[in-house]
Amino acid sequence: MRCLLFICVLLGAAQSFALDRFSVEGYQLPNGVQLILKHGYERGHVSIRLVVGVGMDDFSCADQQLPHLLEHLLFSGVDDSGEGGLEERMQALGGEWNAYTSNADTTFVIEAPAKNQRKILDLLLSLLTRTQMTDQRISEAKQVVEREDGGHYSHLQRWLDRQDLGHSASNQLAVELGLKCAERAEVHNLTRQQLEAVGNTWYAPNNMTLIMVGDLDRLLPAYLERTYGALEPVDPSEHLPLPAIEAKADTERTLVRGVVGETAKLHWLLPEPVIDDQNDETWDLLRDYLEWSLYSELRLKHELSYGPWAEREVFGGVSFLSLNADLARDDVAKAQQVMGELKQRLLKDGLDPQTFTRLKNAAVARQAWAVQGNSALADYYWSALGDYDGGRFADPSKRLQAVTLEQANSALRQLFAKPGYVRIEKPLLSYNGLTVALAAALSVLVLMFVGWRIWRRRTR
Repeated sequence: MRCLLFICVLLGAAQSFALDRFSVEGYQLPNGVQLILKHGYERGHVSIRLVVGVGMDDFSCADQQLPHLLEHLLFSGVDDSGEGGLEERMQALGGEWNAYTSNADTTFVIEAPAKNQRKILDLLLSLLTRTQMTDQRISEAKQVVEREDGGHYSHLQRWLDRQDLGHSASNQLAVELGLKCAERAEVHNLTRQQLEAVGNTWYAPNNMTLIMVGDLDRLLPAYLERTYGALEPVDPSEHLPLPAIEAKADTERTLVRGVVGETAKLHWLLPEPVIDDQNDETWDLLRDYLEWSLYSELRLKHELSYGPWAEREVFGGVSFLSLNADLARDDVAKAQQVMGELKQRLLKDGLDPQTFTRLKNAAVARQAWAVQGNSALADYYWSALGDYDGGRFADPSKRLQAVTLEQANSALRQLFAKPGYVRIEKPLLSYNGLTVALAAALSVLVLMFVGWRIWRRRTR
């Protein structure tokens, strides 16, 4: 009986250990490649993420598409078979791949059968080291980027951007404050020399993190040291400083979106002050609280918005917390009044302790099922690289649990200390307004016609 009990305890401990997603095998190869390896739950499958520490924020507004263009160029082929041949080789191995260029990094995303993981890693290494940067391939990669958001776009689109018509409300505010480029960068002027410089400067082992989750080969560490460990490191490049608020913006603006309609969107954007070492978790909980408050006030109590929401966004070195609502255009003023009253009540009374505790417990509970499967776990490690230290990732549930009501109230007071920025998105005219405009235009035409007839009679 004791033996059976001991076995059950061991099995329980093993299960607990297996479910500890925050513990990984993490170490650096001699050349600087950071490895994060985790045996996942799904057999016969591995998820691979190669993160290169270069993104659009590392370049001026004119050259921001350089890392994006290089990302596409790297899929153009490693030999005479070209892009098609490269894709056929991946298909033959049963894998799928893609890549993404963000403001902060460039990441290659691969899902693959476990039995071919080393062959697929070989193919990825070939892509990084053997891609042929010919003028023809660069031209083809430019065409691909131009079809995506951020490449070539028309003079009309540029004019719309300059007239504050081409961006979402938050992006437009970021442009006004100097946190974001006003226009999307073009690619046609980018040169092979620039692309080669990006590859040589940034695509270095000491600027790479390789994440692998799943049914890992027991000989994988030796393989990685022999292959990826042979890459030559370079002197680290300095990242450009993140943009800070450099300009003033109107406290309130109306942005025209479309010509005719009866709907509107209200956005109240508030810069987040830096508060303490629990900065992100405190703001996350405060966002949840404010979203619930908006739901209670704008939907349940006043029936002004079906789905109001709160959101956190980062532009350059500044984070914003925004309160948002879809509305009828005639209800915008009422919704602003309700939001203003909510602000004053929260500043006077603070957060309701019971509501705060309930929402914090819900946020903590979500962590139990927030990451499921090899792919989700690999993506989690990718997003949480800033919280990695010594073989472990920080446990967000513990960090959330540590946030106190006093901390949240202090953050709330600092958040509302300044008025923030209100942006109202709505079409140029309502349907009633369109009717009035058409009637006025018709009246003008009638008057012009009558005047013309009178003038004709007098001149005969």
